[in-house]
Amino acid sequence: MSRPVEVSVVLPAYNEEATIEETVRVTLDSLAAFLPPDSFEVLVAEDGCDDRTPDIADRLAREDDRVRHFHSDTRLGRGGALDRAFAAADGETLVYFDTDLATDMSHLEHLVESVRSGEYDVATGSRWMPGQRVDRPAKRGVPSRGFNVLVRLFLRSDLRDHQCGFKAFSREAFEILRDEVEDEHWFWDTEMLVRAQRHGLRVEEFPVEWEPKGDTKVDLVRDVFGMGSQILRTWWQLSVSPRITTPVTVVAGLLLSVVALGLMTVYIDVDAVLGALRSADPALVGLAAAVYVLSWPLRGLRYRDILRELDYEGSVGFLTGAVFISQTGNLVFPARAGDAVRAYVVKARRAVPYPTGFASLAVERVFDLLTITVLAGSVLVGLAVTGGVGELAAAVSGNVPGVEAAAIRTAVQVAVGVGAVALVAVGAIVVSARSDSNLVRAAVSRLSSDSYADYVAGVIEQFVGGVQTVAGDRGAFARVGVSSVVIWTLDVITAMIVLRAFAAGAALSLPLLLTVGFFAVSVGNLAKVLPLSPGGIGLYEAAFTAFVVILTPPGLGPEVAFAAGILDHAVKNVVTVIGGVLSMLGLNVSLTQAVEESSEAEGVEAKLPDDD
Repeated sequence: MSRPVEVSVVLPAYNEEATIEETVRVTLDSLAAFLPPDSFEVLVAEDGCDDRTPDIADRLAREDDRVRHFHSDTRLGRGGALDRAFAAADGETLVYFDTDLATDMSHLEHLVESVRSGEYDVATGSRWMPGQRVDRPAKRGVPSRGFNVLVRLFLRSDLRDHQCGFKAFSREAFEILRDEVEDEHWFWDTEMLVRAQRHGLRVEEFPVEWEPKGDTKVDLVRDVFGMGSQILRTWWQLSVSPRITTPVTVVAGLLLSVVALGLMTVYIDVDAVLGALRSADPALVGLAAAVYVLSWPLRGLRYRDILRELDYEGSVGFLTGAVFISQTGNLVFPARAGDAVRAYVVKARRAVPYPTGFASLAVERVFDLLTITVLAGSVLVGLAVTGGVGELAAAVSGNVPGVEAAAIRTAVQVAVGVGAVALVAVGAIVVSARSDSNLVRAAVSRLSSDSYADYVAGVIEQFVGGVQTVAGDRGAFARVGVSSVVIWTLDVITAMIVLRAFAAGAALSLPLLLTVGFFAVSVGNLAKVLPLSPGGIGLYEAAFTAFVVILTPPGLGPEVAFAAGILDHAVKNVVTVIGGVLSMLGLNVSLTQAVEESSEAEGVEAKLPDDD
């Protein structure tokens, strides 16, 4: 009777036709030197190869029953291939090492027995411990040391080398960790080690002799976008997210708003602002709120058109409620958590998958940026025709009495930058949508030849795919574009009615009010896209105040302009919160539950039934 398998060695393989047969032979011989016969197996985790590796692995499995071949038609990623093979392995001690055999195989017995003996739960070789012998060129060593320093610093790891491809896990440790590890590519083993330490598992790191095989280079997509983003993601999950409770987020949002308003009062007379607020005509403020209410059904209509292009349906009433709830979430929680709330709501109530929900949000954001950029640009052209550009130049240079110069320059610079990016992005997306070639993947491939580039390209494609779908249909593009213009026009009209509610604003002519409104509101909204002031708040007020003062007669000073900006936001926020609360009651949605549920959006595939 054959002995039960105790040790399973997994060899992750991608296009290894030149080396895989020799690697399997060396692995079998090395294991046989210290383990009983038939107590081990070798699994070739072949990851969507497009060379002869699958055929070779099949032949090796037929010739030796200690060899098993796990084939995948699609790329799973290095971590995904390892996870799949380990889950199917028979051994209680799970081992893997890179197929180039860069680590000296004389260390294999130590690696296996450290875990097999029960002394450790996890074991890993290290190229950066005292006693190791490594001939590592600078182009490999410098990035490796930098990566490990960042992991130790941000993720509080005690290990020196997290990515040496020479590791072993007990079956119990693997089962504890596998559901928590999210990365499926090069960061997989680093995340396994970090989370093992957080669980208090016994982890051994021992020095190994290591010799680089083949050439390498710092890869922009894998090393910067891939590994860097995964360090930040894991740090957030382990160190930040557990501390961000609902009370903390609400209090933080309130404090940031107070701080932002406090900073503005450094440059403007507070008593004058309060006096201006008390003098505002309540009837006109009420009219402004009514006008702003009119924009919300249009937001629901626009969102319906976007989802329809993505092959999902929803009534205007329901989708208006979903937008209300998400915008209320953005007011209450930092980091635009309300956007994820909307994706949760349309998934839970209309079975819209999370990827489609986030893609529809991307479409909406792009059209918003494009619309306010075009509106601001149109007014700028009008000012150029009428000779008003000199006044704008005075604003950029900071020559506006009562308004801090650096705030103006920062607001204008950010607005110009965001507007330019919006125009370029929309242009690129439209061109890509009308092209037969895959421009996104082609662009990413120019930056990287690593397999991680496929993953990054897929994420980018998912993000812009919805925009491309809408942009590729002229009718849909026109409908969404027109509704965006109307929505933002109502936003501007709301601000101008609020401005006219003040005594100084009442004397302004309608053409002048519209000119001021379109430019000040557009530039203000573009300015606040990037959080360059505390909490991302304050740049709107700075831009709005500056351009209202510049483009109106001297009688309307910075105090009145600032008061109008505050009241404008107050009116819009009150309407948003009231609509959000009513929508939550009508749709039976808890905002805090939605935030918690939407935080687990990634990787969720199930579709919930329509229960409306």
